[in-house]
Amino acid sequence: MPSEIDKQKLLSLMEIYKKHLEKELGAKLESHPEQPTTKEYQEFKAEFLPKHMGLYEKLCNLSEKILKIKPDKKTADVLQESINITHLNITPAGAVSFSLLIPLAVALVSSLLAFLIFQSIFFVLLFLIGAVILIKPLGRVPEFIANNWRLKASNQMVLCIFYVVTYMRHTSNLERAIEFASQHLVPPLSLDLKKVLWDVETEKYASVKESLDFYLDTWKKWNIEFIEAFHLIESSLYEGDEARRLNALDKALDVILDETYEKMLHYAHNLQNPITMLHMLGIILPILGLVILPLVVSFMEDVKWYHLAVIYNVILTVVVYYLGRNILSTRPTGYGDTDIAEENPELKKYRNILIKIGKKEVQVTPAIISVFVCAALFLIGASPLIFHAIGVPDFGFGGEDLTTSCKQRYCFLEYRTSATTNQELGPYGLGAAIASLFIPLGLGVALGFYYRLKSQNIIKIREKAKQLELEFANALFQLGNRLGDNLPVEIAVGKVADVMEGTVSGSFFQLVSLNIRRLGMSIEKAIFDPMHGALVSFPSNLIESSMKVLTQAIKKGPLIAAQALTNVARYIKEIHRVNERLKDLMADIIASMHSQIKFLTPAIAGVVIGITSMITAILGKLSGQLQQVTASVSGADTAAPTSILGLFGEGIPTYYFQLIVGVYVVQITFILTIIANGVENGSDKLNERFELGNNLIRSTILYVFISAAVMLLFNIIAGRILTATLSA
Repeated sequence: MPSEIDKQKLLSLMEIYKKHLEKELGAKLESHPEQPTTKEYQEFKAEFLPKHMGLYEKLCNLSEKILKIKPDKKTADVLQESINITHLNITPAGAVSFSLLIPLAVALVSSLLAFLIFQSIFFVLLFLIGAVILIKPLGRVPEFIANNWRLKASNQMVLCIFYVVTYMRHTSNLERAIEFASQHLVPPLSLDLKKVLWDVETEKYASVKESLDFYLDTWKKWNIEFIEAFHLIESSLYEGDEARRLNALDKALDVILDETYEKMLHYAHNLQNPITMLHMLGIILPILGLVILPLVVSFMEDVKWYHLAVIYNVILTVVVYYLGRNILSTRPTGYGDTDIAEENPELKKYRNILIKIGKKEVQVTPAIISVFVCAALFLIGASPLIFHAIGVPDFGFGGEDLTTSCKQRYCFLEYRTSATTNQELGPYGLGAAIASLFIPLGLGVALGFYYRLKSQNIIKIREKAKQLELEFANALFQLGNRLGDNLPVEIAVGKVADVMEGTVSGSFFQLVSLNIRRLGMSIEKAIFDPMHGALVSFPSNLIESSMKVLTQAIKKGPLIAAQALTNVARYIKEIHRVNERLKDLMADIIASMHSQIKFLTPAIAGVVIGITSMITAILGKLSGQLQQVTASVSGADTAAPTSILGLFGEGIPTYYFQLIVGVYVVQITFILTIIANGVENGSDKLNERFELGNNLIRSTILYVFISAAVMLLFNIIAGRILTATLSA
């Protein structure tokens, strides 16, 4: 194998000959790209890369053709490193051109539309400033994609080392071990391992070790323990003594487990301040700031409700999400769960609602139910605006009050005429404010139903498989002991099933035993048969890989299989022990984030809405009384009452104010759930969807209930006080 020095000499010699050829031919020779560009490689890459990355590639390449901007060398090197990690088919110049061209187009189009629709300089400036701010984040899109890629890939690193070590204990072949790991992992780490093998097949590298070492260099900045573990695995290939070879493999798994725990320990200690800052900036300050906003708006007539909506529901939401992603970008790598529906296409049907009609099974997408729920609740929430548009007379409840539009103490619509512009403003009514709660309720519950229905069936299957994984180490120990007694594997499986009867592991081995005895299957078919195999009912990569180790090792004899299973069981226990220690480290922070999501945010927001409704009702009542006083003083000096009347302003109707806060509660619940799941589980999309479903439904309903109760209570109290005071 040529050394690095020999390669440099060869490259220098090629460069010299290239210059001579260019001189002789009078034309510049094009250099060939390092990556293979064959049709097979393009098909290989397209099979695994997400579709949105292909769209980004097209936009970058188009931007480079329209407006080609070359970045400086330092920026270009950083971007090229991220591009290589994510297998993107773009250049650094394309990424920078995209980051300037898109904001420029957005700024021009959105500013023009904003001026034509709203006739407001506020929105024009907002879009221009937003476009300028977008330039830097868009220029770092390859870095963000690479970070996300690394987070997903690193979630499987402990299992990757586990699979490689497990295979190499009984077969010392690095290429086969990497292939074995790539079959049991999910993208993107499985894609990276397949790329390692692909580069050898396409003769980019002379050996698997050379290709693997080049790939491991990409992880130097982020996961040195992953590199150390693989180097120990490689060193085991050169050990002449069997005991020392096995010791090197065991050490590889110990290294990545211990280093992962240590890095998570530091991460947990350093996470308190960022989480506190996120809590204050994203929840406490914005929501408590809403208490004084009704008063501020009353004194600033140019500020409308949609200005607040842009600040809270767009700008503030983006800032909180960006801070949260920065917290996740510093998360150490090494462990996490995956979406088993991505691993096993047969499980994808469980993402839908399954309805049995006779012998047929009908699949209904959760999106249909979510859209129906959202539309129904939205119509109820929009009913005050619809009633006013079609001319339905105002109606109310409570005692008689001739000063209101509906002649009742509490009106449903309560539109008021502006003292300055003579325009109808509203709805200010308590009934309209209560009805407006159905809009965030529809948004939160509809999204919650969608995510919950899409994930609950699969999460149950995964929890069942995880329960089996917890018990499986003990079952493997017992199976290994039976095989160590020189029992045939078919008999050993039946004995383990009898001993562990009543457990999930017992059910698994019982199913294997039944397939062998009743269907006459071999041990391999009894486990892996696509129709009747035991793994059909227990989908788990950990169990599948353990059983593949069993079927491979049993060919070398029951004693070899017994030793292999005993070591697999020990590895599973070690991984479980470290994962439990990691969860214990993060327990306080995760509990704090869950309390914010499930109670603090909806409770604080609900109380704020109640207080806002009371303040708006009091100001509206006083403004109405002052109008009557001003009208009754005819011919007198009315400057003082008029000035006092102008002091109160029109204010924002509670209807619109509640919409801003309600939608913000749904948004902040969504963002905090993603962050909490990312901190606890890494890139676990299945658990993220399940948590989103539960938290969105629970938090939105709690917010609506507290808001309605506090609004009713505070308005009744304020109404009685005002009635008693004004009548006196």
